[in-house]
Amino acid sequence: MVKEIMSGNEAIARGAWEAGCSFASAYPGTPSTEIIENLSAIKEISSRWANNEKTALEMAIGASIGGLRSLAAMKHVGLNVAADPLCAVGYTGVNAGLVVVTADDPGCHSSQNEQDNRLYALLAKVALVEPSDSQECKDFIKEAYEISERFDIPVLFRVTTRICHSKGLVELEQPGEMLVKPYQQNRGKYCMLPANARVRHVAREESLVELEKFANTSSLNRFEWGKDRKLGIVTSGISYQYAKEVFGDDASILKLGLTNPMPKALIKEFCTGVDEIYVIEEGEPFIENVVKALGFSCTGKDKVPILGELNASIVRNALVGHKPQDGYSVDVQAPPRPPVLCAGCPHRGFFFSLKKNKKRIVAMGDIGCYSLGVGEPFAGFETTLCMGAGISGTIGFSKALEKQGDPRKVLGMVGDSTFFHSGVTSLIDVIHADANVIACVLDNSITAMTGHQVNAGSNKDVQGYEVPAIDLVALIRGLGVPDERLRVVDPLDLKAVQEAFDAAVAVKGPFVIVTKRPCVLIKEVARANVGRHCQVDPDKCVGCKACTLIACPAMAFKDKKSMVADPASCTACGLCMQMCKFDAISRVGE
Repeated sequence: MVKEIMSGNEAIARGAWEAGCSFASAYPGTPSTEIIENLSAIKEISSRWANNEKTALEMAIGASIGGLRSLAAMKHVGLNVAADPLCAVGYTGVNAGLVVVTADDPGCHSSQNEQDNRLYALLAKVALVEPSDSQECKDFIKEAYEISERFDIPVLFRVTTRICHSKGLVELEQPGEMLVKPYQQNRGKYCMLPANARVRHVAREESLVELEKFANTSSLNRFEWGKDRKLGIVTSGISYQYAKEVFGDDASILKLGLTNPMPKALIKEFCTGVDEIYVIEEGEPFIENVVKALGFSCTGKDKVPILGELNASIVRNALVGHKPQDGYSVDVQAPPRPPVLCAGCPHRGFFFSLKKNKKRIVAMGDIGCYSLGVGEPFAGFETTLCMGAGISGTIGFSKALEKQGDPRKVLGMVGDSTFFHSGVTSLIDVIHADANVIACVLDNSITAMTGHQVNAGSNKDVQGYEVPAIDLVALIRGLGVPDERLRVVDPLDLKAVQEAFDAAVAVKGPFVIVTKRPCVLIKEVARANVGRHCQVDPDKCVGCKACTLIACPAMAFKDKKSMVADPASCTACGLCMQMCKFDAISRVGE
């Protein structure tokens, strides 16, 4: 048997391949991104980056109905965007197996919240599977396809950051044959008009009863009896690993892998056989509520935190008490290092110019690299809510300021990937409302924050095939924005950006600014910058610190002089040169 060290995301992709999945779609979002990137390397699987999670799931649903085993992957907040089709397909069911991967982010490592998406399984009436390590990621997703087809139900496959990114040894098997199930017309099943939906709801409730019977005997749920039965732990997902680390073989464990419908008979049997019950789970009391509803007293969220992600120390301290051997501590802590915009980042010029206009403009942000512009010294915007809200939120915000007599114009910003995700519809509303706002699209030619995934503006797809790139500016013009209300500028050209702000503030009504310069970390751009950097002439530098106002990590100030502290990271973008009034900075390696 061949074995390989894999992350959870890699194992999910491998398991889907071994299960005969032949269509996969996703929108990038940490911690789920690597799933589709690994699937895209398998040419037999048609893989797509979608413009958003809703369309990703709808693509996968279409493939499933047509007869292909399919997969859609997204981070937890992405499932909010895809909730509409998820709840609908919960009624329709599937033809070929359909697995929806939700990668939750307890602790908000790279997210705006830490919601527990297990609750979506209850809402949408779909099956829920939770692996605990990389091997189970591979094995359980294969089982998920079998469950999906056997019970005519989509399967929500819930993982978390630690499972996605932790690595473990995985036994590999041969990829399965990619069979196509014949498509059979069935309007009563797949057309969710009210009359059909009512009938399908009945069918789904009946199938959930049968699936619960299966859950009570499924190998995904198992007893692990300990040395005695004084203490019993009910757990799932990554929390199982923490329970094993803390309690070892001293406690008996009911490990749940198929958690919707909950295997109530199995839970009753286990809880009846132990003296004391702990429920260990990250996030909401999803399992705990069921245990209590079955009439069993248990210790759960009254001691185990509902906030953040768990680890073995947190579980031990909550349920056992602190022990000296729990770990070690140090007297000196490393200073905090908040993330910053990269050296040469095109967004830096935009935010520097925006700060100079704070008396005239109040800004709303969005989700992406430019979110880092919220920190000092730029303090670039007032709000960050969710993808697309950076533009649509300006409509209501501007009305509120108008009512208060605040003369400032509201500016909203999105990146190019977010524009294709949900910014287009937001801009349509701005234009149709004739809102007195400035809509900015910060186009850096890539989905940068999650690791440089292609988007609709790219001329290649995730599998490297040539595709037509969508012209973002032409699309904006096509929405009815005239040229006198549209500016396309290089964000590192401070004069051009300022002129664009001046024009935007001067008119009443919607104005669109597109900043266009590729991310400096795009491979082709980075190669072109090799050997190029800025340098400071110490004889000309007067120590005014003007160049440090752009907060470039490649710049430093020492001995009353500015300097390029890291020529390797400097990209010679020239922003610092524009700041210097004494011609003390020049480019090297042009």
